[in-house]
Amino acid sequence: MKIPFSFLRLAPLLVLFTLVAFVAPAPKLKKTPVGKNITLGVPEGFAALPDDGIAAKYPSPRKPLAVFSNPSGRVDVSVAQKPSTFTSHDYALLLKIYKASIQNTYSKVEFLTEDIRTINKRDFVTLEFVSSLNDTRRNANLAPIRRYQFIQYAIQGDQLYVFTFNAPAEEQPQWQPTARAVMESISMK
Repeated sequence: MKIPFSFLRLAPLLVLFTLVAFVAPAPKLKKTPVGKNITLGVPEGFAALPDDGIAAKYPSPRKPLAVFSNPSGRVDVSVAQKPSTFTSHDYALLLKIYKASIQNTYSKVEFLTEDIRTINKRDFVTLEFVSSLNDTRRNANLAPIRRYQFIQYAIQGDQLYVFTFNAPAEEQPQWQPTARAVMESISMK
């Protein structure tokens, strides 16, 4: 079988493209203190939301410790803290509980990662997924809201810390390497 000439000309370009895709530069993160003895890498260009911005975007009786947003406001990194009776020995149970909670919250969930991993000598419950939320109101014709989310949970003392990276699902290919780098940068002392 004879290989067409045009393919022979394109083959080196395909190899080069494949190599560039796998050797893409690491996202630039700025080590940022969040709360007491916690730091994480915040993506370059993200800015901390002021308290009123956090209250508007994340209405809750217990506001997050910090929220960082990209210039468009479509992508966020947040850190929340709340009391917990669980201990670090309960991570396998927490993984099941939070996975079930996420499945009950959204119309559809595609899990990309669901495990317990060690980062900087600390264990985390890790859930990475794409969620869809359908509008279930009568006569609603709105398209589902789809989000890419990477969430890590950690217990320290009697507190549960929740680290979340949140982006539109259609931007997942662009933001997934950054989300993973942010989660790998978390340090809790």
